[in-house]
Amino acid sequence: MSATETPAGPAAGLMDRIYRHQRHIYDASRKFYLLGRDQLIDGLQPPAGATVLEIGCGTGRNLIRIARHYPDCACYGLDVSSAMLATAKISVAKAGLDDRIRLAQADATALDPQVLFGLAGFDRIVISYALSMIPPWQGVVAEALRRLDAGGSLHIVDFGDQAGLPGPFKAVLLRWLALFHVTPRENLPQAVRAIAEAAGADCRLDAPYRGYAVHAVVTHCWAA
Repeated sequence: MSATETPAGPAAGLMDRIYRHQRHIYDASRKFYLLGRDQLIDGLQPPAGATVLEIGCGTGRNLIRIARHYPDCACYGLDVSSAMLATAKISVAKAGLDDRIRLAQADATALDPQVLFGLAGFDRIVISYALSMIPPWQGVVAEALRRLDAGGSLHIVDFGDQAGLPGPFKAVLLRWLALFHVTPRENLPQAVRAIAEAAGADCRLDAPYRGYAVHAVVTHCWAA
């Protein structure tokens, strides 16, 4: 595994401050409310030899699961936080997946696969609970879609509008998330669908757990 660093701007400093200490307990604490991540991974179904990128890979938890679930694939991850990447590097090494997972520090709003990994694009791109922490999130979705190889797909899971859950639950959740600079994008389904249509791509949307989460799959309609 090699870790590439590129200038990441002010966002890197903010994320490092947030996660400097939290990164050590991140996976243990987030498993209770970052719902739908494993279902997203199960649905990737990449072809043999595929390339899989996670934007906002954090501690590397998802990448490790993807690498184990799909042993024929090459996995890549980027994050703006050097602190999170330090934890991811340790986790990947402990998992014995140094030769399967490459990491890079980069801002998702300026994704350049050639500079970061020497690739033109990816067969699968994953964004798991990261858009709710990126202010220009719609630009990240559009950029990710542009970086897919022909016939590839973009898989997103993030907080939904909690429409099927009690109002007090939503109020408490939003207050909790705000402590970590997390803002659920209630218009995420509409925005992702519009971006997909503009790119001539197919978009499938789901709202599991009574709207707690949003799961989107955007697939290029043209083949290689």
